[in-house]
Parts: sequence; C-alpha cells; structure tokens
Amino acid sequence: VQLQASGGGLVQAGGSLRLSCAASGTIFSINALTWYRQIPGKERELVAGITSGGSTNYANHVKGRFSISRDNDKNAMYLQMNSLKPEDTAVYYCNARIRDSPTNYLGTFYWGKGTLVTVSS
Repeated sequence: VQLQASGGGLVQAGGSLRLSCAASGTIFSINALTWYRQIPGKERELVAGITSGGSTNYANHVKGRFSISRDNDKNAMYLQMNSLKPEDTAVYYCNARIRDSPTNYLGTFYWGKGTLVTVSS
C-alpha cells in the first residue's frame, strides 16, 4: 500500500489550496484518514481527521478554515485549506488506517510522503 499526497505549493496569505491524498495497492477498506503537518523545528501535529463514517475533527487553529473530505470510491481524501496564514506553512502528511488483507481487521497505519505548503505574507 502506498499513500501519495499532492497539491502543496506557494500561496499568498488569505489564499487557498487543496491537498489530495490517494491510496493505492491492496486495499480492502480504509478506516480513519488523517492529515498532519510538521513545521520546521516542531513536532508533527494533527490537522484534521475523518472516520469511515464521515465524522470529522479539526485542530482548533484550523477550524472554520480547513475542510477534510474523502472519496471512498477513489480511495482518496482531500484537505481544502482556505484563508491560509503564514503560520500554516509546513509539510503536510496524510495518514490512513488501511485493511490491507482480509484478516487484518484492525488495519495498518500508513504514511504518505509530505507535500510542502508555503504561505507568504
């Protein structure tokens, strides 16, 4: 199983970006999907998550600005980021809990390579 994140780039403060994360390989089902980010010199932090049932949760500092969604048919998830701020500059990572075999009932956590988001002031 591989996760591929994309959509990062350079944007001015107040602008928007949409990140995508696609899973490929042997996938029986995908449970929780989560976006994390890591600012240089800091620990990786949770940004937003979405369950298999569609319930979402957000870090306080992105509530009202970011929106997470998923497309189960495409094994993909997205992060719509609006009203971006310079402090949102970070490498964004996707994480997925995936059942990669019929007997792996709990699923395995996979990480994608990060995508860099840079917000200029």
